[in-house]
Amino acid sequence: MGNEASSASSSYPGETGSSAARSSSTRTSAPSSMPADQSRQNTDLRPGAYAVPGNPNRRPNQQFYVTVPRGVRPGHEFPVLAGGHQLMVRCPAGVRTGDRIVVSAPNRRGTEAYMATVPVGVGPGDQFPVLVNNQQMMVTCPPGVGPGMQVRIMVPSQPQRQTQQQSSSPFGDTMYEVVVPQGVRPGQPFALIANGQRVMVTCPPRAAPGQKIQFRLPIQMSTDEIKSIKLSYEKEGWTRCLNTDLQFLWVRQGGDEAGEGKAAEAEHKQAGVLTKKMIDDIALVRELKADAQDATQWSIRLIPAEESSMSTLVSGRSLAQDLARHVTASFDQKEQWFRAQIAQLQVPWEEGHIRVHVRRSNLLMDSMEAVESIRKDDMRKIFRFEFQHEPGVDAGGVAREWFHLVSEHLFNPEIALFTYSAINQMCMQINPTSGLCNEEHLKMFHFCGRLLGKALFDRQIVSSHLVAPLYKHILSWPLLMSDLEALDSDVYQNLVKLSDIDDVEMLCLDFTVTENAMGEVQQVSLKEDGENVTVTNDNIEEYIRLQCTYRLLDRVKEQTKYLLLGFYEVIPEPLLSVFDFQELELLLCGLPDISTDDWLQNSEYTGDYERKGANHKVVKWFWEVVRDDFSMEQRARLLQFTTGTSGVPASGFAMLQGNDGNIRKLWVNLAEAAGAADAANADNAAHATNAPLSPQHHQLDQQERVHLPPRAHLLQPDRPSALRFQEG
Repeated sequence: MGNEASSASSSYPGETGSSAARSSSTRTSAPSSMPADQSRQNTDLRPGAYAVPGNPNRRPNQQFYVTVPRGVRPGHEFPVLAGGHQLMVRCPAGVRTGDRIVVSAPNRRGTEAYMATVPVGVGPGDQFPVLVNNQQMMVTCPPGVGPGMQVRIMVPSQPQRQTQQQSSSPFGDTMYEVVVPQGVRPGQPFALIANGQRVMVTCPPRAAPGQKIQFRLPIQMSTDEIKSIKLSYEKEGWTRCLNTDLQFLWVRQGGDEAGEGKAAEAEHKQAGVLTKKMIDDIALVRELKADAQDATQWSIRLIPAEESSMSTLVSGRSLAQDLARHVTASFDQKEQWFRAQIAQLQVPWEEGHIRVHVRRSNLLMDSMEAVESIRKDDMRKIFRFEFQHEPGVDAGGVAREWFHLVSEHLFNPEIALFTYSAINQMCMQINPTSGLCNEEHLKMFHFCGRLLGKALFDRQIVSSHLVAPLYKHILSWPLLMSDLEALDSDVYQNLVKLSDIDDVEMLCLDFTVTENAMGEVQQVSLKEDGENVTVTNDNIEEYIRLQCTYRLLDRVKEQTKYLLLGFYEVIPEPLLSVFDFQELELLLCGLPDISTDDWLQNSEYTGDYERKGANHKVVKWFWEVVRDDFSMEQRARLLQFTTGTSGVPASGFAMLQGNDGNIRKLWVNLAEAAGAADAANADNAAHATNAPLSPQHHQLDQQERVHLPPRAHLLQPDRPSALRFQEG
């Protein structure tokens, strides 16, 4: 082959002349076309990432993603429709139901396939008009086909791949259809009324009077219509509202109805009294902003949630309306919409792909150097992975293994980039001392962001779960003081207890924190001259806010910044706002395989359930509903709410960890009557769920469904590990 693959190189923001960029210039080039038999001859290729150019003028085959249907096992064949052709595909070894594989389909040069529905009254041999590419053509109904059935037609393709015309409105265009009036010739304009306005339309070539043509008009929205667009998540009391600058703002739900409460809080604040509501009202959102003078330099900080904003534009078009329509949909519908948007961003195979070649013996560093050397514009190309000295073609299985192994290595605490959550060893948080253990830690975090973004882009799964604050950073979601518990439970509990102290000045606190960095004790000021400022009742709220700011972001500011920058190089931030932070975890980590029987066997019962335990009829109903009626998503949601994550320990629920770091079982408690239920009694529980003494099985089923996401409201207890089902 005459074309050769050039090695891709780039440097991430804030770094010039990175080692990845420098090393890429020494790599050998690789052939641009890699048939299965030829891939076995490339065992001497150096590790790295190589950009393989496409050839749009010569496309013998097209690449398609296909999902393996249910009931198909390795070696079995199943039919697919790809490129207008029905093909029989053999399921490869090691592939399971629901996995995605890559298939090649022959491409008929110069033609494109379309599906058309036969109109009413048309029989075999009759002709009927079809509008394709804004041109009308006559199609003959084939034998054995009747009205309502679909037929495949082959249409001459356009000489060049056309780019989508940019709309003059950020909300896009609306398609209209009109009949060409009598006396109008091709190229001649004519007037009509569309959407309440007079417009001029030019008759396209080869269109005649009486034929239907299509045209687009920009969508126009009034100020009131724009402000009416909202994203209501029904989670933690926050809603996104659109402003006239087409940016989403965070608004606290019920804020206008709490006038008396605000007045009371103002009185307490003026009197120097710290209340629990003041603590609960702390909500901060990270702001990631490019420098006005140098677009390659970025800054990150936490600001009040009400002051944050996020653009809704992707490729010049606002997604606000689409997001508002889908944010209240089911998780599956959200994901379908998200995948449709991703498909529009993916670079077609014929425009080139990226070949990643790594060694198993040096997997993490090879992968980091390879991915970091790829240009930002190439991150949305199709990747093909190869392990050195291992012949084979990546039809999906190699990519899945690569994402699993690399994420497993990357989040290993021994690498010192991440460490365990303070309350759940299934989740990982950023290690504040990563820079002391690894000089290239920021480069590794940028790679981590690209890895997570590419996994989400390519529908792959990573092997590690993150703490909720990290998912919230990715989504630009409000961080609450309760999120601090996952990072440092002792500090969180101590800050909460400050509201019970009449005079905090007697504690002799100042505006500093003490850090132990690899045995070296350091003192960090939370504000200027903080070591000389005493914490009093007058400034206690500021002290708590600064503590949250420092521990939720400032102590890992640079690591978080590079992770986010790498992530957004693959996934546009506005696309993610259709999900909440728990749904993002399900997307990145997949739906867990939850054994209800294992969960049942490792649960304990208190209250009225303690004597009979699992033999109590209500407890039996509860587990029957979870086992037989809940979908995988609903069981994952229940697990998320009771434990804080959808992750299941490798050894099963017997190794479920509690908030205190010890092994704890799930507690099933008795719920009080409606209105009297309070989750305060769960403060010392590891994982608690409360089921009512319901007289009927179907009522328990209904109550569980009502109080489980995504179809209903989650009762928010004092601790995130308690879930309460109550009557009414």
